[in-house]
Amino acid sequence: MASPRKTVLITGAAGYIGSHIALCCLLSGKYSVVTIDNFHNSFPTALERVTKIAQDALPAGASDEDKKALEIKCYRGDISIKSEIDQIFKDYEGKGGIWGVIHVAALKAVGESGEIPIKYYENNITATINLLDVMDKYKVYNLVYSSSATVYGAPPQCPIPESSPLQPESCYGRTKFMSELIIKDVCDSAPDKWRAISLRYFNPAGAHPSGQIGEDPRGRPGNLLPLLAQMAVGKFPEGLKIFGNDYDTPDGTCVRDYIHIMDLAEGHVLALAALPRDEIYAAQGQAAGFGSSGGKYKAYNLGKGKGMSVLNMVDAMQKASGFKYKTEIVGRRTGDVPELTADPALAEKELEFKAKRDLEAMCRDQWNWQSNNPKGYENQA
Repeated sequence: MASPRKTVLITGAAGYIGSHIALCCLLSGKYSVVTIDNFHNSFPTALERVTKIAQDALPAGASDEDKKALEIKCYRGDISIKSEIDQIFKDYEGKGGIWGVIHVAALKAVGESGEIPIKYYENNITATINLLDVMDKYKVYNLVYSSSATVYGAPPQCPIPESSPLQPESCYGRTKFMSELIIKDVCDSAPDKWRAISLRYFNPAGAHPSGQIGEDPRGRPGNLLPLLAQMAVGKFPEGLKIFGNDYDTPDGTCVRDYIHIMDLAEGHVLALAALPRDEIYAAQGQAAGFGSSGGKYKAYNLGKGKGMSVLNMVDAMQKASGFKYKTEIVGRRTGDVPELTADPALAEKELEFKAKRDLEAMCRDQWNWQSNNPKGYENQA
């Protein structure tokens, strides 16, 4: 008989990153999923589709009990309101309890964060404090935190190791840095209880190969690949502005580390599995970039370790979609640096993580999602 699944709370599991993490948790056979989501930038339909993909992957003759274990219990709520988090943990007290948390939910637009900083601090930091407080109350001490490589700012070297100075340059990056620091301090305060892993990454892209779930931001996408995909289905006919082509890179445009969303999601499941392993925390201070630490806290980069330029991405999406993009070179954008790539060596060594899907797969899966869902999840429940 298979071991019972551990219940994991994923904050924001209806979103782009959260939905793929939820799917990988279910497909692992080790976890069942509960989520809280306010649907600020996501749709309930995503959760229904995650369950269907997972159920379709079950072997023939699977029991109703097996299928039911793949249903995601969703609480519509806001983690900036502590009582709404508390209700979830209270409900699960009599059902074996929640084993661990993957904290994904956050506002995440770098530009917007500078325009409404209070909202970002409330959503990204106050909510994290609320979550940690409720976890402590219910004695749930396992946490994987979805962080960001923006915590490094403009790093002194690329690819960026985890020991690189943490000097975020945007309000969004600072909310991630501060949340990491808070989590580390909590782990330091009770090293016999808390275990936490922060995962830092730049540019998730692509979609599940089924084409059933993918990125569907409300409004104009802030990331390059979904913007290109939406242009190819007739949105944003004005074309693509490329901010600068005079950088010290192979083709003059900015280079970034793109990682397939399925590789990223699988990395979160590997992190969950690694939480109990005492040996990974031995050099946690240096690896996290925070200096010395007395608790069980560790940070890892998830990435390909090499970057793709803006023009590389446009060319790859053109091949995947068959759409001829109209581009315009404009002046550099404030805050952009020539290259940002993550060094994933530590995650490869300690988590057995490997970003194995290539750019072609990323663009193929992105286009499969977008072409099958030209309006995203809208009106397709």
